[in-house]
Amino acid sequence: MKISVNDMMNSSGVGFGTSGARGLVTKMTDLVCYSYTHAFLAYCEKNYPSEKTVAIAGDLRPSTGRILQALATAACDMGWKVIYSGRIPSPAIALYGIEKALPTIMVTGSHIPADRNGIKFNHPKGEISKKDESGIRAEAFEVEDSKFDEKGMLKSPAALPAEDPQAREDYTNRYIDFFGSKALSGLTIGMYQHSAVGRDIITDILTKLGAYVKPLGRSETFIPVDTEAVRPEDIELGIQWAKEGLDAIVSTDGDSDRPLFADATGKWVRGDVLGILAAASLGIERIATPVSCNTALEKCGLFDKTLRTRIGSPYVIAGMQELDADGKTVAGYEANGGFLLETDITLDGKTLKALPTRDALLPQLAILVRARKELTGVEDLFKGLPKRFTASDRVKEFPTEKSQAKVAEIAEKKLGEKYFGKLVGKLVAEDSTDGYRMTFDQGDIVHLRPSGNAPELRCYIESDTAARAEELKGKVLAIMQGWKA
Repeated sequence: MKISVNDMMNSSGVGFGTSGARGLVTKMTDLVCYSYTHAFLAYCEKNYPSEKTVAIAGDLRPSTGRILQALATAACDMGWKVIYSGRIPSPAIALYGIEKALPTIMVTGSHIPADRNGIKFNHPKGEISKKDESGIRAEAFEVEDSKFDEKGMLKSPAALPAEDPQAREDYTNRYIDFFGSKALSGLTIGMYQHSAVGRDIITDILTKLGAYVKPLGRSETFIPVDTEAVRPEDIELGIQWAKEGLDAIVSTDGDSDRPLFADATGKWVRGDVLGILAAASLGIERIATPVSCNTALEKCGLFDKTLRTRIGSPYVIAGMQELDADGKTVAGYEANGGFLLETDITLDGKTLKALPTRDALLPQLAILVRARKELTGVEDLFKGLPKRFTASDRVKEFPTEKSQAKVAEIAEKKLGEKYFGKLVGKLVAEDSTDGYRMTFDQGDIVHLRPSGNAPELRCYIESDTAARAEELKGKVLAIMQGWKA
C-alpha cells in the first residue's frame, strides 16, 4: 500500500504536537507507528546520513512495549540496525544519540494519561525541529500491506534486541563525573518515584553523588504526573513527606524530562522558577524560555540576555541557537521545568557537555549541589528571587478546534477585560506569541493557550503573591469551564 504521512496523520488523528507525534493508543496502531518510523528514518537518510543504526527506548506505559516493536520492525525492514536502550529517560536516549551521532526514538506520552502515547524523534544532533517535522510529513512510500491485519496491527512484529546498557550508563556518568561523588553528601533526599521511567536511574545517581535517598510513592500503575498542573494528592503527599526530615524531594514526569521538585517544607516549586535558579547556579549567561514563563527571569537581573519564544522545546531550541554567539553560555527552560543546555559549561575545572533537549535531572542537581556548598536550605536559595508567583492548570476534554477558536476570538475582539476585568482590572499589554497573554494594570497576567498535545485549554497565571495567583487561577478556570459548555 502507498503511505503518505500527511494523509496518515489526518486519517488517524495521530499528529505532531509540541514534542513529537501523539495520540490515543487505539489510534496509534502498529501501521501508524511503523509508518512514522519509516518516514523519520527515510528523512534521516536524506538529511542526516549515518551508519543506518537507530537507538530506541521507552517509558513505562502499558502500550509502550508494543509500539517499540512496531518501531523495530520498521527499522529492520529498511535495513537499519536497532539498538534497544530499554526503559530510560528521554534525555538519556537523546544524549546517547548525540554522542554516537545516531538518530534515536523515544516512545512516550510524557505526562498525558495512559490511554495516550507518543513517539519523540531525535536526529543525530538532537531534537527534530519544526523544519524536520515538515520534511517527515512530506514523506511517502510503499508498505507491504500483507504484514498487517485489518486493524493495522503487525501479524509478526520483530522482537526487541537484548537491552544495551550504554545509554543508561552514559547518562549516569555524565552527572557523577561533573558534580563529583561527594557533591550531595550529608543530604537526605526523597525520591518520589511513582511511574516515572527515570525513577531507578535517578535514585542511583543521587546515591552515587553521596546523598541518602528515601524512595517514595512507587507505583506499578501508570500515573500521569503533570509538572505544570500538580495534582492535589501530590501537594498533600509533599507536605506529609516533608515531616520525615528531608532536605528536598525530587521527581519527574513520565519520561523524566520534566522535573518535579520540592524544598524541605514539601512545597513543590514551579518549573519556571526552578529554571531561573538552576541557570544562575550553573553560571549560565543567556536564557531562552517560552512567553508563558515567570517574569522573575527579567526582574532578577542575573543574565546578560533573555529571549522569549513560543511554547515547546523546538522553539526554545531555536531561541537558544539564536543566542549562541560570542562564547557565551546558553541554556533554556520551560514552564514545565525541562532544562535544555545549548553550550558546554565549566565549573570547578570540570566540563559538562551540551544537551539541547529537556532534562529533568540537571536543574534539580544544580540547586541541590549549590545548597550543599553554601550550607543552606534549598528554600533559602529561592528567597533571593523576585516575588512573582505563577499558577497554571487546564480544562480537560476541551476540543482543540473549539479552544483555538475561543482564544482567537478573545484576542481579535480584545475581550480580555470583558471576561477578566472584574478580577484583574484594566488590560495594559497583550502578547500573541503563543496563545493570548494579557497583562493587567494591577500587575496580574492571564495567559490562555490551547494545548499542543491533548484536547485541553490551558491557563497560566502570574501575580505578586502565591495566594493571589492560586485564587485567580481558580476564578479564571471557572470562566473557561463556561466556554466549554
